Amino acid sequence: MRFTTKTEYGLVCLVYMARKPYPQVITVNELVKNEQMSLTYIEKIFQQLRAAEIVSAHHGKEGGYSLARPPAKINLREIVEALEGQTFDVFCAPDLRSEIVCTHFPICKVGPIWKKTKDLLDNFYSSVSLETLAHEGELERSLEPKTAG
Repeated sequence: MRFTTKTEYGLVCLVYMARKPYPQVITVNELVKNEQMSLTYIEKIFQQLRAAEIVSAHHGKEGGYSLARPPAKINLREIVEALEGQTFDVFCAPDLRSEIVCTHFPICKVGPIWKKTKDLLDNFYSSVSLETLAHEGELERSLEPKTAG
């Protein structure tokens, strides 16, 4: 599993937006200036986020982007899927087999492990909201083991 800079930059921008009062409109220029990223690249990322209904576009003099829903209603899985396509590629899945040359497929027993890995990641990423990502320490606290007591 490897995410591209598209996902990294997209998450940085979305966390920036989530730390503002919802549904504040943020310009791409503001994001680029504050986060020191390429304007063209961020615009492409926001087109994908808009298509996935994670952000909404606002046109005109006061235009820019806002979160399409409150940060608590947007999860990490939908962000990753919007920007990467999937959280984890199960590369030996039957629908991908025609693109992969694997001579071990008939005897390989790893496929179920990759499927379980994807399921675990999907469930975990679905449980992490943008709101959680936006508040420092909240994610770490939510990942700590629960103690009886």
